[in-house]
Amino acid sequence: MMKYLESELILNPDGSVYHLNLLPEDIGTTIITVGDMDRIDDVVCHFDRIDLRKRKREFATVTGWIGNKRFTCISTGIGTDNIDIVINELDALVNIDLKTREEKQDKKVLDIIRIGTSGSIQADIPIDSILVSEYAIGMDGLLLFYNYAKTNEIIDFENDFKRYIEQNHLEILPAYIAKGSVELVEKFSKFAIKGTTLTHTGFYAPQGRKIRFELAKPSFIDKLSQYQYGGQRITNFEMETAGIYGLGGLLGHRCCAVNAIVANRALGVFSKDMKKTVDRAIKSSLEQLL
Repeated sequence: MMKYLESELILNPDGSVYHLNLLPEDIGTTIITVGDMDRIDDVVCHFDRIDLRKRKREFATVTGWIGNKRFTCISTGIGTDNIDIVINELDALVNIDLKTREEKQDKKVLDIIRIGTSGSIQADIPIDSILVSEYAIGMDGLLLFYNYAKTNEIIDFENDFKRYIEQNHLEILPAYIAKGSVELVEKFSKFAIKGTTLTHTGFYAPQGRKIRFELAKPSFIDKLSQYQYGGQRITNFEMETAGIYGLGGLLGHRCCAVNAIVANRALGVFSKDMKKTVDRAIKSSLEQLL
């Protein structure tokens, strides 16, 4: 089996993974990720009891139980650069023997569910609705650094999207497409709209927001809102889902993203009670996972 060098898989003096500061026994097999560290309390208030609290940098972790099921909630911060760290280190905790630095023969599969905020780019998807990402389009570049196998479905989808981008002169970064866990998407679609989420590298110009600068692609949002492929349209923007789907799927984990829609970019409106919508997304998601 592969043995990983100290410089490649970095561990802390106590044997925990470098950034998350976690040991294998610290996590459950159902992982809830949130961007905002403060949102962890909104998740774990539903736990019956808590086993563990740890924090390092922007990565805070709480593990506990609802009934006889163990959950872990982790804050990732913003962006797929952090997702690269979180997904790789979670996988190392369950699929690498950290003492011998060797890959385990029997692999564990984690359920990794992002619960976060997002903005709709379609006028008919209202604020304060909840959307589950069936597909994610990454314009962040993360997955392009990994050698990963694509299904024919994803190859066709990617090729069609790239043609559309080129035809409309929207080329900025190479795009990739990843798919969420079919089983988890179906679970969450009991309370959420299905959609295709576009993951960006930033919040302002990369998502078409103009404040004190000129946009390189002023028609970006309008053109992307018009794109359709096989009945799929781009429904919302955010900054993590494609990285979770792409990297999590590559490593064999089941991934899903539940989006609280707090802005509608087409209508220019923002939620008046964002916390209520996020709390509903959290509660509904946990109910489906029990």
